[in-house]
Amino acid sequence: MTNQAAERVQHEGLRSKIMSPEQAAGFIKNGMNVGISGFTGAGYPKAVPAGLAKQMEEAHGRGEPFTIGMLTGASTAADCDGVLAAAKGIHFRTPFQSDPTLRNGINAGEINYVDMHLSHVEQQQRFGFYGKMDVAVIEITGILPDGRIIPSMGVGTNNEWLKAADKIILEVNSRQHILLEGMHDIYYDIGVPPHRKPIPLEAPNDRIGSPYFQIDLNKVVAVVATDLPDRNSKFADPDANSKRIAEQIIDFFSHEVKAGRLPANLLPLQSGVGNVANAVLAGLQDSPFENLTGYTEVLQDGMLDLILSGKMQSASATALSFSPEALERFNNNIEKLRSKIILRPQEITNHPELIRRLGVIGMNAMIEADIYGNVNSTHIMGTKMMNGIGGSGDFTRNAFWSFFVSPSVAKDGAISCIMPMVSHHDHTEHDVMFIVTEQGMADLRGKSPRQRAKLIIENCAHPDYRDMLRDYFDRAEKAGGLHTPHLLNEALSWHQRFVETGDMRVK
Repeated sequence: MTNQAAERVQHEGLRSKIMSPEQAAGFIKNGMNVGISGFTGAGYPKAVPAGLAKQMEEAHGRGEPFTIGMLTGASTAADCDGVLAAAKGIHFRTPFQSDPTLRNGINAGEINYVDMHLSHVEQQQRFGFYGKMDVAVIEITGILPDGRIIPSMGVGTNNEWLKAADKIILEVNSRQHILLEGMHDIYYDIGVPPHRKPIPLEAPNDRIGSPYFQIDLNKVVAVVATDLPDRNSKFADPDANSKRIAEQIIDFFSHEVKAGRLPANLLPLQSGVGNVANAVLAGLQDSPFENLTGYTEVLQDGMLDLILSGKMQSASATALSFSPEALERFNNNIEKLRSKIILRPQEITNHPELIRRLGVIGMNAMIEADIYGNVNSTHIMGTKMMNGIGGSGDFTRNAFWSFFVSPSVAKDGAISCIMPMVSHHDHTEHDVMFIVTEQGMADLRGKSPRQRAKLIIENCAHPDYRDMLRDYFDRAEKAGGLHTPHLLNEALSWHQRFVETGDMRVK
């Protein structure tokens, strides 16, 4: 243990429980449910999972079973999700994930994966939907002398895991900046039906809780010292398509402000994970809008730079997921940022009532949309899980405006992202207000299915597929489908053609 890590564990009783990752992992046994910290590559444990994976592999080598049920806030990284999946050590996993090894296990049918809205995770655990939580493994920034816990770069579901678990393992990561202390706002108890009370948050920058986790210290069985980085994935530079998508959304904002339907500083912004969504935020740097606010789940490079430039006043999130360069900017400016960024439990950041009341503008990526405005954001060709729905459903259904963005084609044009029918439904036509590709924007509000189809085909589809979509829609109308015209024997034929030939286009 380094001197710096020792200084982070200021509680004498917990300092006596410092041990190696392998020793700590020994508290986790076959069949247990384990709550693990982490949200979109931030704040996940980095040492105990490796120690646990080694013990799983050794057990399997002896012919003994060793798997766990694994619950997180959202995705972790290769040194958590990845090593445990590679060790064949996960029999159940929820919610969001993004690790290739874990994804392969899910799609091979080796891991039972439950994809769910992030706002539901803590509540469902609280009510026992997943059974008893045996152990929580939580990364933190430090422990104060009185036992209060300084959270890390990701809050996620940690508060609930710490309350629900029988045993707690804490990873104290000295790589996390000590000045994260004070940046968090842990609201402890939203109550249970029928005794819930309104959550007293009226603006994105309100503070309604504590900067610390407060836990039952008697449940802590191990403390592990680490000095390891978060995933810190680099974002791709915005390409021409991403810039075009961003320009259209920003132009629409300008139009709505001029019409008096939107405040001059817009409404709180939510941006999903990914390069296209991040490019939209980057595009706001050169926009006329000032004094912006953010109410999102993951704060990424684009929103950080808006805060640093003075374009954005404040932002609320549950995790900070930066590229290496953005992390350096964050750490270099953390004194300034401590008053502008608030990190909360995901049960608050993704709470439907708060999203609706604050009037959040939701912007999320999609895999595909169909001509009627249904969106698939999780499955490839209808059967293979990509990452999961994450918080996009929480924001889409409850946002003031809900945008879905994507290039119009994928795989060098072999796949159209605008389809006759999506191969998997995550967001229905009832919730999706805007679809935007580099080709254009379709404003679906107040439009019937047939009106939406014409808008989406003409505005959003790639020219290589536009005639095919027109032909499908025209024939479906003539076949008698008067409200939502479909040819059921052809609706998913484009996906089947790609599976068989590697190209959706008719050649």
